Amino acid sequence: MQNKITIIAGGLLGLLFLIFGLNFFLKFIPMPPMEEGSPATVFMGVMYASGYLTFVKVLEIIGALLVAVPKTRNIGLLFLGPIIVNILAFQVFLVGGQALLQPPVILITLLSAFLLWSGCSAFAKLIN
Repeated sequence: MQNKITIIAGGLLGLLFLIFGLNFFLKFIPMPPMEEGSPATVFMGVMYASGYLTFVKVLEIIGALLVAVPKTRNIGLLFLGPIIVNILAFQVFLVGGQALLQPPVILITLLSAFLLWSGCSAFAKLIN
């Protein structure tokens, strides 16, 4: 039973990152405008203008594909882990803590935490 839940969680996390990663390039989901001059807007402007955000979005797509496949899920989590931490840090420090209650942020956090917990024995081997 847990194996099925893990497969579903991996598929959902992969789908979320695939959708948001591809949206950067294809723009099929309209993004609400950010408050002009805010720290979040300035930060995203620099990320976009420098090409760094493109690099992150490519890593999101690669991580999404890897995490959706059970055999490569842990490698996918290694790709997505730093991105998830940065998403949470962006929400806390630049947007304000209330942004943590947005459904995509909650879903990404819960799914990745569950998958990390499910594969903890594999990640424990990295520490030894």
